Amino acid sequence: MRKAGWALLSAMMVAAPAAARTEVPAQTALDTLADSLGYRFEVVDNQPTCPSQSPACFLSTITLTVPQALPAGVPEKGLSLYFSFPTQLPMIESDIFDLEFVNGDLQRLKLKPGVVLKPGSTHVVKLWGTGKFFSKAFPMPNAYLTADGVKARTIAASRAKIDPETGLEVLPFVAPMTNEAKLANKGGSDKTVWLTAERAFDLQAGRTAPAATGVVILPKPVLAVQGAGTVDLRGGVAVTLAGLNQEAVAPALAALARVGVKEGGKLPLSIRVDSAAKLTAEGYVLDVKPSGITVTAADAAGASHALRSLAQQAAFEKSGMKALRVEDAPRYGFRGLHLDVGRNFHDRNEILKLVDAMAAFKLNKLHLHLAEGGGWRIEIPALPGLAQVGGKRCHDPEENTCLLPQLGAGPDGTSDVNGYLTTGDYVTIVKEAAARGIEVIPSIDTPGHSRAAVTAMEARYRRLAAEGKQAEAEAYRLTDPADTTGYRSVQHYDDNTLNVCLPSTYRFMDTVVDALADMHRQAGVPLKTFHLGADETAGAWVKSPACAAMIAENGGDATKLTSRFIEKVTANVAAKGIRTGGWSDGMGHTDPAKMPKDVQTNIWGVLHSGAIREAHDQLNRGWNVVLSIPDLGYFDMPYAPHPDEGGYDWASRGVDPYQVFGFMPDNLPANAATIRNIQAQERSIEDKPVREEGRAISGLQAQLWSETIRTDANVEYMLFPRLLALAERAWSPATWAHRSYPAEGEYL
Repeated sequence: MRKAGWALLSAMMVAAPAAARTEVPAQTALDTLADSLGYRFEVVDNQPTCPSQSPACFLSTITLTVPQALPAGVPEKGLSLYFSFPTQLPMIESDIFDLEFVNGDLQRLKLKPGVVLKPGSTHVVKLWGTGKFFSKAFPMPNAYLTADGVKARTIAASRAKIDPETGLEVLPFVAPMTNEAKLANKGGSDKTVWLTAERAFDLQAGRTAPAATGVVILPKPVLAVQGAGTVDLRGGVAVTLAGLNQEAVAPALAALARVGVKEGGKLPLSIRVDSAAKLTAEGYVLDVKPSGITVTAADAAGASHALRSLAQQAAFEKSGMKALRVEDAPRYGFRGLHLDVGRNFHDRNEILKLVDAMAAFKLNKLHLHLAEGGGWRIEIPALPGLAQVGGKRCHDPEENTCLLPQLGAGPDGTSDVNGYLTTGDYVTIVKEAAARGIEVIPSIDTPGHSRAAVTAMEARYRRLAAEGKQAEAEAYRLTDPADTTGYRSVQHYDDNTLNVCLPSTYRFMDTVVDALADMHRQAGVPLKTFHLGADETAGAWVKSPACAAMIAENGGDATKLTSRFIEKVTANVAAKGIRTGGWSDGMGHTDPAKMPKDVQTNIWGVLHSGAIREAHDQLNRGWNVVLSIPDLGYFDMPYAPHPDEGGYDWASRGVDPYQVFGFMPDNLPANAATIRNIQAQERSIEDKPVREEGRAISGLQAQLWSETIRTDANVEYMLFPRLLALAERAWSPATWAHRSYPAEGEYL
């Protein structure tokens, strides 16, 4: 900060009482300023007249209220206010600040030269952001102050709090959004309105539901028939096993015990796995009679599903359960949940809670997003700096000890959004998931979304190079220091992409995959699928000398290097006996002839623009296609268009459980009847290209990205009950839905 900036602070203190101007250490003075500065964020207008450099914008403000009294001693140099803002800021208007973009979503407000503030004064900073802000959850908490020679401090007024009534995180510094005309939509053809309580009532009143039955098993079984007689389960059951051991069904038996049906009783419970029985994978027959209960299953997973169904029905009927016969098997072999712990960390305990919930509703794939631009969340023993540096966000401008704060993480590195899974944590998760019939699919998003890895390996490089270990320093470097390419990723980073032309990049990928495979071996569960991301790679490498030859080989087109990277990594992973998965945008640009036959691709095109094209194209390649469609399966989207609902909304303004429950995965165009486009317009969905005869999707996956989800309570709020609706559609086809695709496998 210049001398004029210090004059500003001195002026603030002139009118303060003498006691408040007592000289104190610089750190104490900055702490006091951070604790007393007023901070307020407001979305003013989503339909303003935009600055010329931003044709699509919204207007918001940050209001700062200077306290009446401050201690002397606030540091003179470098005084700045940092805050996270999830969209680009082409322009601000302020009488006291200039804006400096740092990286990603991190912004810096610096005092203008010659500015003088007065105690008790109020200053409004107008922020012209790209896109729109439709939710009070979009602003990021934990703005902070810093200055030369002192530690950064969070502005107290910008902290998030926990609502004592709901247990959910709230942002008290965000002004209420009440002006529907200016804030509900972006104007023009956008017909979105807020789903107020009154409108919600009218909407729900127009919806119908199947008549209730006495069977409450979720997901709905293929066949469930109640019979005569009552079965008293209160005395417990005597379990006998054939074709499997106790360990294979232990979690399911524990679930049964939690509803009061414990082992050690007299009622026979016979559980038999019979490969000769005419049952498909994970299928089962459950017979509940007064004389005893029998389970016949295709495999251990089917036996566990039968016990989970029994537990649900027993909990519902309590004292006495009617005789019951269930014949059941899943519609799809892939029924997944994707959890992003890269952007904001959620620890082992929360993941294990979700694993247990997945098992209860017969989901069988946990896709763990372990690395992202904003965080590396898995310990790799050969490269300890990955997690030590990449797993923490704090104010370290050199980024030798942590990443700079993103997504409102705050400056001190102590927030719960920091952290990583140790090898022991991960091994435990894999073990516990496998015990419940759930496959863990680790995801390391590359070559884009990789800033945490790039930054951590640069810190490693600097440390080893300073020690004179140049060859060791270069071994895992992920950037070409001579690369002068300027680019901006979707998340506004200019340094979040691995350089795909460096041998060290492929050494890095091999090391990471080998470490993950070793953790799976420690858990006694082979690594079956590795997900490499492969999405949203911005225009990197164009001016990288290391890439000159590869670019020339591809006709001068640097964008094709992403495909070459995917093809090479996929081949390397396949050579280890592991399937590769990726997101459909990156996977779709590869040459099928250069890819293994066994490939998983997650379709994340929006239903009204791209989903069918991607799904049918990649089905026709013979790949394992998993529908991960945002306007149906992205549970980080809000439940409804309303400012009090959290979540991003670039794909949908509202994903409610009814919409998920009504999804028709076997007839994607038909979903236009229940799902409108992003502007609340009814539009048809083009069914092109033509899907080849005999091609069937592998299943469905829910996604929970974590940009705005910082607490475990908010994780659970965003997932449930929507995850139950997706589990229903992944397991059981709706009787009312027209099937245009053949099933992956028929029932019993």
